[in-house]
This record gives sequence, structure tokens and C-alpha cells, in this order.
Amino acid sequence: MADQRDFQLLSLGMRRIGWLRFWIQTILGVVVVGVLLFNNVGSSLARNSERALGLGPGLSLTTLAFILLLFSLWQGWLIVKTGRALGSEARPSRGETSRLLKRGLIVDLVGLVFSSVGYQSLAGALFVQASMQAPGISIGTGMRAMENYPITSLEMLSVLSNTQVLFAHLIGLIFSLWLLQRIFRKN
Repeated sequence: MADQRDFQLLSLGMRRIGWLRFWIQTILGVVVVGVLLFNNVGSSLARNSERALGLGPGLSLTTLAFILLLFSLWQGWLIVKTGRALGSEARPSRGETSRLLKRGLIVDLVGLVFSSVGYQSLAGALFVQASMQAPGISIGTGMRAMENYPITSLEMLSVLSNTQVLFAHLIGLIFSLWLLQRIFRKN
């Protein structure tokens, strides 16, 4: 049987890790949403929309991973609330707490899968675009018109947004695993 001191330490640890997870994921999520919005309204992609077709699946998967990140943020907030409840007399059971952490773990794993596949899609589209580059500079439009579309900064920002959401899910996964280990640790 755990004593009051163990519950206080566990409560403090869950609150600290929960807040740390929440704020790191929030900051990374703000970067992701900023880049995705900037990418959607970017004038360079609007002028050359036929070029951006290869980025569509990767950006869609990045958006799905971002939606899962929002759910993961909510899970981080619930971890903070559970940490507060562990410090009180009406504390949740070990099973309830572990279910909360396991649900966050599953969401972060699925988010990692979506963002990894999205990253591969984005990198593949940019590789194809880079491999179509003609050496030197050609002026005019002819048969080689599609060959001289350089990779723009907006396209690189889309890869950056995917990397940010991938890292945010990785942070959530690491913190959830650490908290699960902390809950089920034998004294």
C-alpha cells in the first residue's frame, strides 16, 4: 500500500510532466498551424498550383497528425488534472490513470504514423521535383517548362511543419511512457 508521501510525489511528477508535455506540444502545434496556414494562402503555390499537387497527400497527412496533436493536447491537460486529483483525497485509481496515459500513448503513436507517412510523401514529392531540375537555367517555355520549377521555401516549410508535428507526438509518447513506468514502478 502506498503512503501519502508516494501519492504526493506521484501527483507532483504528473503535474510537472503534464504541464511540460502540454506546453511543448502547444508551442510546436502553433508552429505547425502557422506554417500550414501560411502554406495554404501562400502566393507562390497559388500561382503554380499544378506544382503543388505532389504535396497534397503529405499536407493532408500532416493536417491529420495535427488534429491528433490537438487530441493529445487535451490528453496532456487531463494528465495535469489527474495529477492534481492524485494529491487530493478523492484520487483516481491506478487503472483510471493508466487508461488515460494509454489512450494518450495510442493517439501519439497514430500521430507518429500519420506524420511519418506524410513526411515520406512530402520528401518523395520534393525529390521528384529536384530530380527534374535541368542543369543550368533555361529561359522560355517549351518542352522543358516543367523542368525548371525550383523547390521554394514554402515547400520546405511544409516539410518543416511535418517535422514539428512528428516531434510533438514523439514528446507526448516519451512523456506518456515515462509516466506509465512511474505509475507501475515497484517500490
